[in-house]
Amino acid sequence: MSETQKSKSRRNLLMVLGAFVLPIVLAKLALTQNWLDYGVTNKGKLVESELTLKDIGINNSELDNKWLILYVLPDICNEQCEQTLLSVNNTFIALGREMPKVRNVALYKSPLLEKQLSHLEPSKWSVILSPSNPHSLIQQQKVLIVDPLGNIILEHQPPKLFEQQTLFGKNILADMKKLLKYSKIG
Repeated sequence: MSETQKSKSRRNLLMVLGAFVLPIVLAKLALTQNWLDYGVTNKGKLVESELTLKDIGINNSELDNKWLILYVLPDICNEQCEQTLLSVNNTFIALGREMPKVRNVALYKSPLLEKQLSHLEPSKWSVILSPSNPHSLIQQQKVLIVDPLGNIILEHQPPKLFEQQTLFGKNILADMKKLLKYSKIG
């Protein structure tokens, strides 16, 4: 073999090795340097501690052991609260054929005004008085996703701005659809 043929075959060998080795090296770098998110598919924040409705003082059997979208109402339900009620209700309606598996629950501390009650249709909402010593998780205004066994899984923080309400509803909807699709319960 001549020198040019040897150098050409070495170059071809290095190119073939590079084609196989380079992706492995890049993948290893991506993992060690945290270039990618690690499999986060939920839109809400995962509740880290094991917490059930029973722990916070709510009887799940009254709620037909369904999936729950639990909205913890603030002391005074202002315009933002009303928009969140509407957003959660629209999310529930957007579930379509999955609606019978899910129930909206409003957890309140102080009596609701007539205007707030107009957003809470009895056929779509269960309105429950907050327990006397509430858990720290339900002392703030938020939306919680609860499985049929009563485990609190995800929490969503309602947005402050009206423009973010649509995205907020879509995030809850995405989480609910994914949970309903892959769940073996409910």
